[in-house]
Amino acid sequence: MVGPSLRQLHAHHAIHQGGLSGALDKTREVEELLRAKEFNVALQAADHLIEYWETRILSHADAEEEGFYQEKVANKPELQEAVVKLTRDHDLLRIIVKELKSGIREVGLTPEVLQQFHALLVVNAIHSREEERLLFEETSRSQE
Repeated sequence: MVGPSLRQLHAHHAIHQGGLSGALDKTREVEELLRAKEFNVALQAADHLIEYWETRILSHADAEEEGFYQEKVANKPELQEAVVKLTRDHDLLRIIVKELKSGIREVGLTPEVLQQFHALLVVNAIHSREEERLLFEETSRSQE
């Protein structure tokens, strides 16, 4: 069963904004620690950032895929293609997180690893905007 916060645009948007804001703050923290040459602390912060992506952003993605998207398509089958695209975005986030984990373990916090953290932010921001447009815009228009 899908919770009410996934069904309502304003609540869903707040979930997206809160998740992205936290990820952005934590990414900046890692960068600031690196600039301050606090390498061990930066590595710990990067581990916490990955955990944040897994527990906050990707768990939200899982919840969407396990019920919300299915519900949307059941009510409006023409949304199937949009749901496939949105699910692919989630897959990209999962792939980047997996690569980040192995990259940090293998080479540490390199500029390339930091670029992947930024890639997560970009993909997530675009995904959230598109999800809200594709899955909620039509609903809000039909209720006017």
